[in-house]
Amino acid sequence: DEDYEKNTGKIIIDTFTDRGIDPVAVPGVICHSHGPFTWGKDGAEAVHNAVVLEEIAKMNLFTELLNPGGDNRTPQCMQDKHFMRKHGPNAYYGQAGSHEKEH
Repeated sequence: DEDYEKNTGKIIIDTFTDRGIDPVAVPGVICHSHGPFTWGKDGAEAVHNAVVLEEIAKMNLFTELLNPGGDNRTPQCMQDKHFMRKHGPNAYYGQAGSHEKEH
């Protein structure tokens, strides 16, 4: 009932800290009974991240509807592979490499 915005921010920070989530790598979160909270280098990037987060939530909803009560989680090894190939030190997928910038 008090300091709603401040306390929501604290919950997000505490959750990311407790779960070891890097807020630069995961620039958004959906809180219960609320829309997305997103951030970025500027307002346009934060809005882009909100659109992406909403699309991911929609895909999750459809997955749950197709397999209600099922184990719809992607195995951790596949999550890691997909993340690291785009964001890891040897990223090679979906990134504009130097050869793409030249063309």
